[in-house]
Amino acid sequence: MLSRLLPSLALIAGLCPVAGFAAERPVVVELYTSQGCSSCPPANAYLNELSKDRRDVLPLAFHVTYWDRLGWKDPYSLQAATDRQDQYGHRFGDGSYTPEIVVHGAAGLVGSHRRDVGSAIEKAKQESQTAASVSVTKTGEDVSIQVGSGSGTGKVLLIGFDHDHTTAIGRGENGGRTLQEANIVRSFRSVGQWSGAPLRIKERFPEGQDVAVVLQAPDGKIIGASRLAEGSS
Repeated sequence: MLSRLLPSLALIAGLCPVAGFAAERPVVVELYTSQGCSSCPPANAYLNELSKDRRDVLPLAFHVTYWDRLGWKDPYSLQAATDRQDQYGHRFGDGSYTPEIVVHGAAGLVGSHRRDVGSAIEKAKQESQTAASVSVTKTGEDVSIQVGSGSGTGKVLLIGFDHDHTTAIGRGENGGRTLQEANIVRSFRSVGQWSGAPLRIKERFPEGQDVAVVLQAPDGKIIGASRLAEGSS
């Protein structure tokens, strides 16, 4: 029976490449946070766990700037992170707040509400559209990004992030605490536009220890994602 099923399964796989992309593509989980926010450590701890335990998830911590004037300047805050969250806030109609987790560009949730975020991750795994395969490799001081053929359009975002940092907080709402934080975004920028045809982009390695690439549709939803391939050199 098994020998007769295998050719049929191979045929189905050949006819449905997008299903294969969905199986390989991680769900992008964006935490909007700040070291100056006393409500953020539980959400940071959750993201730390996701970064260690889940290969089906790409968790990224975007540190915003609007807490910097309230007693403690977050050394990892980025204006670009604040701007990105603002775009989501206008789209979702809930403004900007911390801690917020955006799952796959489709839903904004309170970052410390683990059950809600977990349900959104599972929903994204089942329902999110994957428009094209995405991969990124490192060669010397450069990264090579490849986006396959598919249907749709999207921006190609290159993201540099650090694996983990421990910070002693001197002032502000978390003054006196020591925070451990994972997958802190150090840089991100648009490096190209994908319009359905295969695309290859070469860029210098961005600021950060590791690299991720996200393909984001005009409506903000994530339609492709990958992180640096293990063993790249």
